[in-house]
Amino acid sequence: MPETAPTPGRKPIRKAVFPVAGLGTRFLPATKAIPKELLPIVDRPLIQYAVDEAREAGIEQMIFVTGRGKTALVENFDIAFELEATMKERGKDLSVLDPTRFRPGDLITVRQQEPMGLGHAIWCARAIVGDEPFAILLPDELMWGKPGCMKQMVEAYNEVGGNLVSVLEVPHDQVSSYGVIDPGAASGALTEVKGLVEKPPVDQAPSNKIVSGRYILQPEVMKTLETQGKGAGGEIQLTDAMAKMIGNQPFHAVTFEGKRYDCGSKTGFVEATLALALERDDMGAEVRAIAERLLAE
Repeated sequence: MPETAPTPGRKPIRKAVFPVAGLGTRFLPATKAIPKELLPIVDRPLIQYAVDEAREAGIEQMIFVTGRGKTALVENFDIAFELEATMKERGKDLSVLDPTRFRPGDLITVRQQEPMGLGHAIWCARAIVGDEPFAILLPDELMWGKPGCMKQMVEAYNEVGGNLVSVLEVPHDQVSSYGVIDPGAASGALTEVKGLVEKPPVDQAPSNKIVSGRYILQPEVMKTLETQGKGAGGEIQLTDAMAKMIGNQPFHAVTFEGKRYDCGSKTGFVEATLALALERDDMGAEVRAIAERLLAE
């Protein structure tokens, strides 16, 4: 999709919300003292991949919705004076830390005091989002592609506006684990969204196109979330709030051209680490040799 500018009068996507309040219990004991989002995929924390993706898409302000025990997540993006002074004194290259730097005011945090669901986490950022359209990136979903998933979505937003979700096709027997779209007319990577269903039974799923952790939403979703009741799992579901916006505003899905790694699971985390290591010029050949040796044993 060629790079485009927003249609005149359409607000650009400047802000992104990162829901990072979860406890990461699936990764205990590794996450007892370290936020899951700081666990490394090769040599970069998981959260860094999502932040870099947002930056590539032109997003300026990152909003972290955090919880108790997540201070290290914010400190990761602060200036480490002692570390940098020591590295400088020893002649080390400081550019490796550049991705962890924000301009003052470009990183904002809010607290989600209770684990009431993804929709509630997004609603916690309402005052910062204000009256602007905004992006949402779920760091557990490592979306790997060139250009990145959010950049692909921003390009689509500049074309059609409204609300967008990223989607991927999965085998039909897996749809009950995800939010699924009811698709309408399609044109290239864009598909009209006629409805959204959270974790439908396999025989009732309207498609095999799953929502894959990236969103661009209009600010009106915050008003819907304010009175949103509990849905699947006894939590306030973002999917339910988005479904209510369909028909009132344009709503499309963008089929992501790239790969998705579910880093919310241990196997997905290992898969992402191996896949990204294999792509690296500085280590890919060595990692491939190690993998082949292990498989042969």
